[in-house]
Amino acid sequence: MFVFNDCRTDARVLREAATLVEAGHAVTIMARPTDNAARVGDRENRDGFDIVRVPIPHAWRRWWIWTRYPWRARSWVLFRVRNMFSRPPVGLLNAALAVGLAIVALPWVAIRGAWYVVWNRGRRPPPGGSLSDWLVRWRFAILGWAADAAAEAPLADVYHGHDLTGLPAALRAAARNGGRAVYDSHEIFLESGTNATRPGWIRARFARMERRWVARCDALVTVNESLAEELGRRYAPRRTVVVHNAPARWDPPAGGPDLIRAATGVPAGEAIALYHGGFSAHRGLEELAAAILVPGLERVHAVYLGYGTLRSWLDEQSADPRYGGRLHVLDAVPPEKLGPWVASADVGVMPIQASTLNHALSTPNKLFECLAAGVPVVASDLPEMRRIVVGDPDGPLGELCDPSSAGDVARAIARLLAMPPAEMADLRARCLRAAHERWNWETESARLVELYTDLAR
Repeated sequence: MFVFNDCRTDARVLREAATLVEAGHAVTIMARPTDNAARVGDRENRDGFDIVRVPIPHAWRRWWIWTRYPWRARSWVLFRVRNMFSRPPVGLLNAALAVGLAIVALPWVAIRGAWYVVWNRGRRPPPGGSLSDWLVRWRFAILGWAADAAAEAPLADVYHGHDLTGLPAALRAAARNGGRAVYDSHEIFLESGTNATRPGWIRARFARMERRWVARCDALVTVNESLAEELGRRYAPRRTVVVHNAPARWDPPAGGPDLIRAATGVPAGEAIALYHGGFSAHRGLEELAAAILVPGLERVHAVYLGYGTLRSWLDEQSADPRYGGRLHVLDAVPPEKLGPWVASADVGVMPIQASTLNHALSTPNKLFECLAAGVPVVASDLPEMRRIVVGDPDGPLGELCDPSSAGDVARAIARLLAMPPAEMADLRARCLRAAHERWNWETESARLVELYTDLAR
């Protein structure tokens, strides 16, 4: 397997690897170090499989920075001039080369300097960096890592690429060794995050590239039926397998754990509305914070458990006197320890915004993790979440809301918390039953094992 992260907390990749080991396959995950600038990799054995972390190539970074901000190369030039007599004649040649490059680069220094002063100075870079940064990162960081990871990967029968950033490594290794390739698309890459905001022409070019890569794969694995349909329409894969990213069956302890109250000091008798996962834009973090200020939710605490770019904003909100100490921020916990924390909540809240097609078709991990803990949910009224939350054969598993409206998020939370104790107990039991019977890794992973049984023939 190839994944362009450190694979320490990527629940889907780790679950798939462990499942395939249990099914009798030998699995190695090629990942990258936690520190993007690390020049040395490392190796870890976990649950019967190896994780090999291959460093991201770094030589290009200096030259790209000097191209963007050529005045930053002055220390490099001065160092060589100061040391030109230290190792003659090499020192003299280095100094001459450095001075020559500096002279040749003067017009570019002037142009970039003027551009920086007039246009860029004081401006924040766009989310995800400029288009040129994004393209250079793809060419030298992602594809450079793909080449190195493919070269270091052991021989295998199947090369499994996670997301579009992991797929080129898998295809390189498969071409080199004659193995098969599988594309595990956790989302619609070009419709996710800042990728969705790139110019249409570059997204079209990447779509053509992805289509060519999918045509070289024996199968495409993805996380829900809507994504399978959309990816099938775009790329016509040979075979598509849906594996929802649900956790394994789990029975919360009788009486329920109380980890969140112990960590935050939420008083008994006051409700906990939990958001857990990535602290990033368009996930509904702001809407949940605003919802607990709506009249009627004065005794509801919003708890955020996770990590991400909005952590500092959440810390600021937690200190805001408007919330009266009812907004709490907790560090993320390892996936294997998450269940008891989620089970400590009264309701799980996931008002994901329909800001991209990827969000609109999503089935977030937190949805299945709440059900596995027997916690009812407030989820966005979007196709896949609607199908699971209100389309369950035993009855609703929570409430749907308009994720763009803090008032509607508050209404959905209030409606759940207003249930009589017996009805709430029935709802929690229904959530747990749905997880045990339908939305669990044991059920979902059977399709992955079946795929690999067929690939092994």
